[in-house]
Amino acid sequence: MRKFKLFIDFDKEEQWLEEMASKGYQLDSTNFGYKFRLAEPKAKKIKIDFRKFRHSTDFWDYITLFEDSGWRHLAGSKYSGIQYFEKVDDRAIDDIFSDNDSKAKRYKRYAHSSLILAISNFPLLICLYFTGIIDPVYLIRPRELYLTPGLWDKSGTSFWFSFIFETPFALFRGAAWTFIPLSILSYLFFSYKANKRYIQSMIKK
Repeated sequence: MRKFKLFIDFDKEEQWLEEMASKGYQLDSTNFGYKFRLAEPKAKKIKIDFRKFRHSTDFWDYITLFEDSGWRHLAGSKYSGIQYFEKVDDRAIDDIFSDNDSKAKRYKRYAHSSLILAISNFPLLICLYFTGIIDPVYLIRPRELYLTPGLWDKSGTSFWFSFIFETPFALFRGAAWTFIPLSILSYLFFSYKANKRYIQSMIKK
């Protein structure tokens, strides 16, 4: 089973994943949404960290450290950032973080990573704009996305046939045009929300 949800609050995401586990859905991967496999319904403790790694050895040392502490790595890669862990040893403590400060800093790392992604996309946006691939005129006159000659001069059945036929292509061109700008705005939004969550977590210390 696969589910699509968006979380910026790691605590809420952990609670949701624990609820899914109690219903018999074990987190299997997060490559494209949340992929679950059927398992025995069981109360589980799931925790989330945010870390990226340049080297595979550092990533596996990180995973091994948690496994030695009684936590199994469920999902995440050295590039993905978000790492999911499940408590598998009853003798282990109920959290992967030693204190509130280190727990809050995962939001700071998430905010920084999202901001870097937003900034790194700006040169591409500027390049696409000056080459004419991205044109703000489509926001003002979306009919420019339709390339059928004389489309807007047609009427009746001829117009509707041409309009309906080309609409999927126009939507595709519009989606391609907005992908980079929307990506930048999304990353900036994630960075803002994660940084806000970091500040809130630090205040609660």
